Amino acid sequence: MNGKLMLGVIRALRVSHCSQFRAPTAGVTVRHYAAPPKRFYKKTSVLSGDGGYEVVLDHRKLKTPKGTPFVVRSEPLAIAVATEFDAQKEHIERSRMHLSALCFTAIDNPNHLSKLDMVNYLLNFMATDTVLFQYDDETDLQDLQVNEWDPVIAWFNQRFQTNLQKTMNITPPQVSEEDKMRVAKHFQSYSLETLHGFIFAVDTLKSIILACAVIEQMLTVEKAVTLARLEEEYQLKFWGRVEWAHDLSQQELQSRLAAAVLFVHLNCSENFVKQKSIL
Repeated sequence: MNGKLMLGVIRALRVSHCSQFRAPTAGVTVRHYAAPPKRFYKKTSVLSGDGGYEVVLDHRKLKTPKGTPFVVRSEPLAIAVATEFDAQKEHIERSRMHLSALCFTAIDNPNHLSKLDMVNYLLNFMATDTVLFQYDDETDLQDLQVNEWDPVIAWFNQRFQTNLQKTMNITPPQVSEEDKMRVAKHFQSYSLETLHGFIFAVDTLKSIILACAVIEQMLTVEKAVTLARLEEEYQLKFWGRVEWAHDLSQQELQSRLAAAVLFVHLNCSENFVKQKSIL
């Protein structure tokens, strides 16, 4: 994982933690939600064991929502989760802790998904991929899609030796069984835990093409989110932008995608942080 991509991912995650939602109050009905839990720990640390790496909150070992001990095989991933917990202030904002949530889901596997289930879920996105549905009734929008989306489609076809074609109407594009098999073979090479990151990225972007492009460092996190919201951004030029709503949505998507990219790369990384030897 190169330095520029890592910095972009961390920056997107940091923006999400720092952003606060401030909606106008005049004439707005206030909804009351359960208060987030208070931060009960002072410091976080990572503990190395035979089974992997654990996160410790003060003297308590972190557990998943199911009560399973939190153990991952990647030390950088454990450090990232510990950092996410350490970034919490007075309350633990779980909705913004995407990396921790991904780890919990991968460990607990609440839906009891097999690798085949997850690969099939990803393949089902190919025929409904956002960037494959383009329109020719608005020239400016069509030109924008051709200039921004078509190069990513071409990259995907070259990378996976597929022949995905865009459609200019609501009819889904035809995806051959050969193309599905090639993409399935790629995903089968990843571990079950790592596939959770791919699904998180695809669900965020509504595009398997964009998700693969950003994970394989063809796109930055910010660019991938921009491409996923291309039509929305085009319409905002005519209808206007609600800053506290549209900006918050964009930052949330960037944070979710950044967590997914980081999760995949750290799960696949063979580089572990090692303690210095004492001579």
